[in-house]
Amino acid sequence: MARVVKVFRTLRNHWKKSTVALCVLSYGGYWLYGKHCDNVLRREACLLAREFGRQQIAPQERLRKATVILNPAACSGKANNLFEKNAAPILYLAGVEIKVVKTDYEGQAKKLMELMDQTDMLIVAGGDGTLQEVITGLLRRPDQEAFCNTPIGFIPLGSHNSLSPSLHLLSDNKVKDITSATLSILKGETVPLDVLQIKGEKEQPVFALMGLRWGAFRDVAETISKYWYLGPLKTNAAHWFSTLREWPLVREVSLSYLAPTLRPPDLPPQKPQRPNLLYRIIRRLKNHWNPPVEEPPKVEEPEKWEEQHLSTLELFIQTHNKNPVERRVNDSLMICAEPDNFTVGEFISVGNKKEQDPTVFTKNSTKLEASACQLKLPEGVSGFYNIDNEHFEAMPVEVRLLPRKLQFFMSAERREQLLTQMQ
Repeated sequence: MARVVKVFRTLRNHWKKSTVALCVLSYGGYWLYGKHCDNVLRREACLLAREFGRQQIAPQERLRKATVILNPAACSGKANNLFEKNAAPILYLAGVEIKVVKTDYEGQAKKLMELMDQTDMLIVAGGDGTLQEVITGLLRRPDQEAFCNTPIGFIPLGSHNSLSPSLHLLSDNKVKDITSATLSILKGETVPLDVLQIKGEKEQPVFALMGLRWGAFRDVAETISKYWYLGPLKTNAAHWFSTLREWPLVREVSLSYLAPTLRPPDLPPQKPQRPNLLYRIIRRLKNHWNPPVEEPPKVEEPEKWEEQHLSTLELFIQTHNKNPVERRVNDSLMICAEPDNFTVGEFISVGNKKEQDPTVFTKNSTKLEASACQLKLPEGVSGFYNIDNEHFEAMPVEVRLLPRKLQFFMSAERREQLLTQMQ
C-alpha cells in the first residue's frame, strides 16, 4: 500500500510531466490500435483473395493479366506505399498477373495509354487527375473501340476521388477503401458508365466521367485552402472575401443543345445461333437467282439545335454516373445552371453545400437534359473549367455524351445500396 501511495505522491508532485506522459501514451496507444485495425483489414482481404487464387483453371486457360497505372504523387506522395501494402498483395494472392506502370509527370498517363497492349483489365491507382488522363488517352486511340470493353478498376489513392462513391462503399479508413475497391475488381461485377467528350475549336478532345464545372463557386473553391488558418470558418471566409472583391459574380453564356436520345433496352449480349446447313444453302441459291434490291442510302436529317442564353453563377454539365444503376428512359447529360439573383448570404450558404458535394443545385436552378451541347462564351472572358477536378482554360467547347462507353468494376454492396435508395 505504501508503494501505491508513493506513486500517487510522485504523480501529484510532478503533475506537468505526468500530464505530458499521459497524453503521449494515449496518442501512442490510439496510433497502435489504428495500426492493428489496419492489419486486421489487410489480413481479412488477403484471406478472401486467397480463395480466388485457389480456384482451378483449365490447362488451356491462362492467368488474368492486369495493367496498373499508378500515380506515385497521389495522396501527398504516399500512393506507392499504399498500393504496395494494401492492393498489390491482394492481387497477387488472387492469381492476377499485374504489370505496374508508374507515372512521373502530369500528362504521362495519356501517352502511356497510346502504347498500352491488350490486357484483361485496366486498373487506375490514383485520383481524379490520373483517371481523367487514362480515359482521355484510351479514347483518343485509333483502335479505342477494341479497348472500350476492357473492364476498368479504380483504386482511390488521390486527394479527390469523385467516382469512388458511385462504385464503392466508402468509410473514414483509407485502408478499408483501398482493400474493398481491390476486392470488387476480383469479384468481377461491372457497370457501364457514360463519358463526356469535350472538344474545343482546335484542341484534341478531352474525356470526363463526372462533368464540366464553370462559374463563381468553382473559382472560390480553388481559394479555400489559402484560409487554412481560419479552421472551420475557411469556407465561409473564402466566399465572403470573394464577394468583397467583386459582386455580383454573374457569368453570361450562350448555350445550344440537342434533345436527348431514347435509351435502348438493356439486353444481355447473346450470340445468335448459326442456321443449319440446309437453310444456308437455300438462302444462297435464292440470293443468287433473285439478288436483293439495294436500298438507297438514307439521308441524315440535320441536327436540330435549340439555343438559350443563360445568366448564371455556376454552370455544371454532368453525367448520370453519380447513380450508374439508375434506370433511365433517355441517354442524356444534365445541364444545370444556378440563378443569378443570389444574395451574399445565400451565396455563402450554398457555397458551403457545394464544397461538400459540387453536384448539389438549388430548387430554382435551370436543369436541361441533352445529348450534346455547345458553350459559347462572350469575348474577353477568362477563367478556367474544372473537368473532373482538373483545370482547363475556359473557351468555347462542344460537349457530347458517349452513353455507356466504358465498363467499370463496382461492388455488389454499393449497387444494392443505390437500388434501395431509388425505391
